[in-house]
Amino acid sequence: MTPPRTQSTTTDVAIVGAGLVGCLLACFLSRRGLSVTLYERRSDPRAADAERGRSINLAISARGIDALDRIGLRDQVMAEALPMRGRRIHDIAGQTVFTPYSHDGTRAIESISRSALNETLLSAALESPLVTAVFEHRLLRVGLEDGTLEFETPDGISTINAGVVIGADGAYSAVRARLLATPGFDYRQDYLGAQYKELTIPARDDDFAIDPEALHIWPRGGSMMIALPNPDHSFTCTLFWPHTGPGSFDEIDSGEKALAYFTANYPDAVPLMPHLIDEFDENPVGNLVTVRCARWSVNGVVGLIGDAAHAITPFFGQGANCGFEDVVELDRCLDETDGDWARAFPLYEQRRGANANAIADMALENFVEMSTRSASKVFQAQKDVEHTLERMLPEHYVSRYELVSFSTVPYAEVVRRTSVPSQALSVATGVASRVSDSLTSLTSLIGRKGDSA
Repeated sequence: MTPPRTQSTTTDVAIVGAGLVGCLLACFLSRRGLSVTLYERRSDPRAADAERGRSINLAISARGIDALDRIGLRDQVMAEALPMRGRRIHDIAGQTVFTPYSHDGTRAIESISRSALNETLLSAALESPLVTAVFEHRLLRVGLEDGTLEFETPDGISTINAGVVIGADGAYSAVRARLLATPGFDYRQDYLGAQYKELTIPARDDDFAIDPEALHIWPRGGSMMIALPNPDHSFTCTLFWPHTGPGSFDEIDSGEKALAYFTANYPDAVPLMPHLIDEFDENPVGNLVTVRCARWSVNGVVGLIGDAAHAITPFFGQGANCGFEDVVELDRCLDETDGDWARAFPLYEQRRGANANAIADMALENFVEMSTRSASKVFQAQKDVEHTLERMLPEHYVSRYELVSFSTVPYAEVVRRTSVPSQALSVATGVASRVSDSLTSLTSLIGRKGDSA
């Protein structure tokens, strides 16, 4: 039986996906006087419980905060955020070591509820009379020439006529799937050998059970658990374990097995996790994928943004930050092209493509750092050296982490500036400058003493 068809509607811009990036983009585009409709396959998050066991919270840092600031939401969002000023590493004996993110301990990345942030951005977007959101709309077809969309809805098939269509529908984007068939569209996806599952450390006596100003890491050589604080004094824990083999989700496939494994490998965490068995059995296992593609737009009509264009793994805490930066750049390109989407889309991809690839690579590298290297004394010593150089040579040395998390320097530029040759040259220049300044001061002092004699 053919599903009934509802009456078609028209909008200037159709954003497929009402997640973080889609809602932020709606906020920016409505300020340009464009009518925007958000289409989401799930139900309204303001009326339904957050999806359990997946992406409960995330880290917001300078790039994301900059985007929020541009639409006046910084203070509102950050009021609910919890600062994490460094990493607290838990060894297998239960001993911990704290490593601050900055040399003076003042900088922090912010832990925030994904669902709360999504609701804030959605509500902010809908404050504009130009923005509409519709839910339970599953995309069926995209017209690459005319922006026609077809959705499956609870009431039947809905047809939409949009001037511009933007896919903000995540790593498994339905909009991107339509673009795969277009000539010249390059696409690649790579799954990490590790998968993830989320668990909880609940509050203890209405307070945090462990240090709330740190991102906690239990590195175990190619696998790990991390924990981020929540406003209700709990922590969201994420296991990153192999798919197969020893210590994998295939091998440890029940809560009882997980408890035994935790007792041997995360002994200090076991007393903190009274619901470990039930949560392990109930919460799903998720996959981690890196997506790269080229030609983020077609005909100036259909484009991609955020994870739909360049999904990355979460190990640098930059997924949302990178997507938010996409929105800022696309808005800037629309300014520079007088709102001409046919020119703005390619310009936006030109500026963001290399940066998206750079942070994807850095995120994969950071998985190795977090899961393996962070447990070693050599790594701790390297961080001490980094902080010493930042303190002594602030104009000549900045660490990669500092540039990624606490600046808006383009990701590709971060890679260039933090390559070994570039850093060595910068440090050498700084040291030479310090020596030269010291010699000048010494010469001046000797001269003054000679004059007085």
